[in-house]
Amino acid sequence: MKQRILVVEDEVQIAKVLKIELEYEDYEVHIEHDGLSGLENALGENYNLILLDVMLPKLSGIEVLRRLRKAGSHTPVILLTARNTTLDKVMGLDLGANDYVTKPFEIEELLARVRSSIRYHSSIISWQADRNEQPKISIKDLSVNTETREVTRSGESISLTPKEYDLLVYLLHHKNKIVTREGILTNVWGYEFEGETNVIDVYIRHLRKKLEDDSSDPLIQTVRGVGYTMKEK
Repeated sequence: MKQRILVVEDEVQIAKVLKIELEYEDYEVHIEHDGLSGLENALGENYNLILLDVMLPKLSGIEVLRRLRKAGSHTPVILLTARNTTLDKVMGLDLGANDYVTKPFEIEELLARVRSSIRYHSSIISWQADRNEQPKISIKDLSVNTETREVTRSGESISLTPKEYDLLVYLLHHKNKIVTREGILTNVWGYEFEGETNVIDVYIRHLRKKLEDDSSDPLIQTVRGVGYTMKEK
């Protein structure tokens, strides 16, 4: 069965090019040209991925994303943003976007990110099915429910962005082992990352702040020159 992608893009020519390129890669593609119809379609149909423009008529892409996540949708979303809209990128990631691509974009980069997002989302679902176990993973007093994406420590709920959550789950799946920076980039970001090289340090710092705060029992340990680890003891 073909993987299905929803493209919500008001620029007709861009939407047409995306449809041609994605269908050439053997995806099934549906197009919507405004935020309201895009939201309705996203909530009414099952998709493997949504390509969502930020600047849309009737309902902005950011608002579409907010309502999708509020409705409980975990479908991967890649935002299509203008080059200088840093605030939109940050807000989008905080609201639950899985990735973003700036316009004008190289189609090969976009396709790589599409493959990455779909692959990672599928791997999480497959991992749960293959292990045939309770959807909870934990270490010490930290617990993650991979079905509801709820993260708690000592019973207190912790709010994470999608990428912070993905990073935490990857670390937990490899607890008591050392994971390299290269392994994190490949498996969490899922493509040949070409952004700032300190992106992992930034996300680790955010995770530590949210998970550990003033705790005297740190969960994430740095292995200098190699990577990171989470140990039971």
